[in-house]
Amino acid sequence: LEKRHQQKHSGPKAEKKKLKKQKGSTEDDDQKRNPKAFAVQSAVRMAKTFHRAQDIKTKKHHIPLVDRSPFEPPPVVIVVVGPPRVGKSTLIRCLIKNFTRQKLGDICGPVTIVSGKKRRLTFMECNNDINTMIDLAKVADLVLMLIDASFGFEMETFEFLNICQVHGFPRIMGVLTHLDSFRNNKMLRKTKKNLKHRFWTEVYQGAKLFYLSGMVYGEYQTQEVKNLGRFISVMKFRPLVWQTSHPYVLVDRMEDLTDPERLRTDPKCNRTVSLYGYLRGTYLKNKGQVHIPGVGDFQVTGVNFLPDPCSLPDAQKKRALNEKERLLYAPMAGVGGVVYDKDAVYIDLPANHVKQQQDMVRPTTELVHSLIDTHATLDAKMASSKVSLFSSSEGSFYCFLSSGAPRWKESLQQKASEAFLRQQEAAPNLRKLVYGSVVEADDSEGEEEEVGGMFRVIRPQKCKRFQVNALDCSRFNPDTSHNWEAEEMLNSIMDCFVTGKWKECQDAATLLKEDEELFGDFEDLETGEVHEGQTGLQDQAEVHPVSLVKVDEEEVLKNKRLEKKRRLKERFDAEYDDGDATYFDDLKEEMQKQAELNRLEFEDVDNETRVQYEGFRPGMYIRLEISSLPCEFVINFDPHYPIILGGLGSSEGNVGYLQMRLKKHRWYERILKTRDPLILSLGWRRFQTIPLYHIEDHNGRHRLLKYTPQHMHCGASIWGPITPQGTGFLAVQSVAGAKANFRIAATGVVLDLDKSVTVVKKLKLIGYPYKIFKNTCFIKGMFNTVLEVVKFEGASVRTVSGVRGQIKKALTTHPGAFRATFEDRLLMSDIVFLRSWYPVCVPQLYNPVTSLLLPVGQKDSWAGMRTLGQLKHDLGIRNKPNTDSLYMPVNRAQRRFNPLHIPKELQKALPFKSKPKQQQPKGKMPRDLQRPSVIREPHEKKVAALLHALSTVHNYKRKKAHLVQHTRHKEFLQQKEKQEEAKLKRQKEARKKLYRVMGQMEQKQHRSSLKGVPQDD
Repeated sequence: LEKRHQQKHSGPKAEKKKLKKQKGSTEDDDQKRNPKAFAVQSAVRMAKTFHRAQDIKTKKHHIPLVDRSPFEPPPVVIVVVGPPRVGKSTLIRCLIKNFTRQKLGDICGPVTIVSGKKRRLTFMECNNDINTMIDLAKVADLVLMLIDASFGFEMETFEFLNICQVHGFPRIMGVLTHLDSFRNNKMLRKTKKNLKHRFWTEVYQGAKLFYLSGMVYGEYQTQEVKNLGRFISVMKFRPLVWQTSHPYVLVDRMEDLTDPERLRTDPKCNRTVSLYGYLRGTYLKNKGQVHIPGVGDFQVTGVNFLPDPCSLPDAQKKRALNEKERLLYAPMAGVGGVVYDKDAVYIDLPANHVKQQQDMVRPTTELVHSLIDTHATLDAKMASSKVSLFSSSEGSFYCFLSSGAPRWKESLQQKASEAFLRQQEAAPNLRKLVYGSVVEADDSEGEEEEVGGMFRVIRPQKCKRFQVNALDCSRFNPDTSHNWEAEEMLNSIMDCFVTGKWKECQDAATLLKEDEELFGDFEDLETGEVHEGQTGLQDQAEVHPVSLVKVDEEEVLKNKRLEKKRRLKERFDAEYDDGDATYFDDLKEEMQKQAELNRLEFEDVDNETRVQYEGFRPGMYIRLEISSLPCEFVINFDPHYPIILGGLGSSEGNVGYLQMRLKKHRWYERILKTRDPLILSLGWRRFQTIPLYHIEDHNGRHRLLKYTPQHMHCGASIWGPITPQGTGFLAVQSVAGAKANFRIAATGVVLDLDKSVTVVKKLKLIGYPYKIFKNTCFIKGMFNTVLEVVKFEGASVRTVSGVRGQIKKALTTHPGAFRATFEDRLLMSDIVFLRSWYPVCVPQLYNPVTSLLLPVGQKDSWAGMRTLGQLKHDLGIRNKPNTDSLYMPVNRAQRRFNPLHIPKELQKALPFKSKPKQQQPKGKMPRDLQRPSVIREPHEKKVAALLHALSTVHNYKRKKAHLVQHTRHKEFLQQKEKQEEAKLKRQKEARKKLYRVMGQMEQKQHRSSLKGVPQDD
């Protein structure tokens, strides 16, 4: 048994606490005794301290949200995420064992446990499928992100973090595993530090990163798991906008209710399915519309609330849970035992309990066996029911009446039951009629009776006394029945109770007033003190003057005036002085009051009535029945994949145009192309659509983009489900299979819900002049008919060189030709173009991702519409290059310009420098041509010939010596190579001999160690 904490009342610590409580805080006394010690020592340090305190205070400011959490909140959803083989299932088993002392085998579906007196937890394992990661990120309250410390962060970790950032960012706690693979402590500390800072970069500075050092017998260490469980138990969660504004259910049980005869005739027919789970988020209306991610939109046929299968323990003053209160509920994993339905309770028992021999003694599990052996409905049982006088009697009771019996003895049993029902209806609760409805507290003291060997019913003693003195049910007295709800009957007995009207001589309030008048004002003759009494007609603030009072009247009037001024000043200060409260505090207080009012409105109303007014509140365990579900949902059901029922708003079931702001993810390797199909995760849905990317110009025009810009936002228009503005979304190119690269292509937010944005595409029309006048020219080739020209009259045109112009009128000479005026004279080689804008229509494609309808083992292979590039790659189609886009050598003819002609009169007036020069200027003679030529003498010719002969001989000898040297060097290299080969051969032989000797020595040592006798070499 766990002892309750006993506070100490004696001893030195208790005496210190008592003394401190009596004296109060000693800081004021120290400050008065030594004021210099508390004076400002440094103004700079004081300013820094003040600024730091204000920064911390400002960082805590956030947009306050209304707390809509119910009194009994639903279990906290904890999603365990991580790459394969990192320890997700092991961690869930260890946490379940820590909280419930039970071992769980395969983790299938949600596992709900009771972790404390006011908190329940639902664990869900997230596999590597991106569909599962997206769905669980929308409903998670806490994410345990497992990281393999020996490998580091993997791609799945960063993908899930980015998914969480888009869909609300729940609380994230990192858990490092495989730390026992590090043998060096220094390397372990360095790895922990690097991983921690990288984790802080993605989440926030100071995010909790937990360490699991190693495993013992296939489980994590008990103390570390216990510490992790403590962190989970005390963690606080900030309400997320999408979760608090939409109801949703994480399904923990599914049953097929389809008629068996219908299944026999048509196995592929649509199914009627009931889904069970805790309601989370906000209130759910009956017969609303829900979306099941991976299946589609459906209408709810009916909703019922059921008893909580994993309820919280009763309010008791204790610090821990006992073994009976450590509940575990996981129907998909085959754990729980008791399953609740709308009209029945199913109890699962092992086979050895069911096949026991039925003894003569009444078994302790009679109720359980009766539930198991039930094969007929309730109506059929009532039709064939019989009366048994004793529990051990084998035959039924039959009453045989003789033919001579009186008639009043016929149907005595039926008459008695009818009389009892009439008497019960005719005997109302007088206390309820007089005082109204009063909630009676259950009496916990009483005998416990065993019913069916399993349940115990508490019967108070007063109920037994009432049963002894109760009326005989077989007695029929119709004269004693009265209509106690009639107004005359109520008025006749109303004055018999405390709340009725009494006579003045008997009324307690009147008697008290008379006593006060009798013993009113009096004077103590010994002390002279006057005691003033109050009558019923006087106010507490009014006092009658008494002539016997010996008090100065002026002093009394002065005190009254001072009191009046003090109250007036208090009212003035309360109205204009804010104190320490700010607008932020007032806003939070106002929201808290409103939330409290909303909670108290239906607090005393029973659940059946309350559900009709406000719907099913969060925290209830509900059963939803949905018809027309595809048969593949039931046939291919896999409990490892989550089933989420997301409630839709009034307009969220419609499909229309959406305007978004989108940005390509910085880690995605390719830019996105317009009209390529993209899979979006928006709201509860995952669907494929065709976006059009555009950007807004300075004049408000939305220009179509062929590709998304790099490191920059752009607009996107899609056809999809209507979703509230400000909702975040993410886009992936494909959800089929696992890829090595980063899979999230883009992120963004919804801006608008209509077709207010018109996306236009630039269209250039090109024409060529065929007749040129001064500033007017005729242009052809731009249009085809006169009607097209008329539509564009007055439009601006320009040439490639930048000359601007305007379309004037159509011509009849050529079809589509027109007359245009320009700023300057054109040339025949100029090209004229018209820049226009053409509106683009958004493709209406909305294709939901139905991954849950795929067979087991293939749920991550959903493939929708392929992109144009994928189609060409799969079909082996190569793009035909555009001839205009090819780079060809440009051969331009050299232009010949006419010489400039200047009139003679103008030449005379020009200065000499500007006059045309008719004669070509003579060029300068090179310097080598300016030198005189040298002619050799005969003697010089002989000397030059001799020198040439000598140099020729010298060159020949040098060339011959070089050849000899090269041959000698070649022979030397060959000889050296042979020496090296011989040397290597000798070393190899020596090495073999050495290794042979060493091997023999090792064999001798091994043999000697086996024999135990040392041997000498």
